[in-house]
Amino acid sequence: MNYKTQPPWEFLLSASRNSLQSYELSRLSHAANLRKEITQLLDSWLEENTAAMLARWLMEQRERPAAREHSERPSAQTNSTQTEGDERAPGHDARGKAAHAASDNFFADQTSLPPEFRTRS
Repeated sequence: MNYKTQPPWEFLLSASRNSLQSYELSRLSHAANLRKEITQLLDSWLEENTAAMLARWLMEQRERPAAREHSERPSAQTNSTQTEGDERAPGHDARGKAAHAASDNFFADQTSLPPEFRTRS
């Protein structure tokens, strides 16, 4: 894609009214085409993010029953280190640190709730 930041000044300054009208219409047509492409890209982006967020939600829902079962199980050990069976709380990696998903990195800068998804009518 070739983006020109400056209009063709020499042409514009010396062009007739009909040429300027033609140039204006061609630029408006190009702008409309770009808008359509942007809309399609945004729709695709929203669909992909929605699918990723659904997958994240499903993973979290599956972890919740496991977390409840783990907390309901009586613990024979009072020591903080467990060597037998090496059971750790769900959502923790082998080092005992909280595990994070790739989407956590992607959405890390979002501090507020996501905006409502637009619907097409």
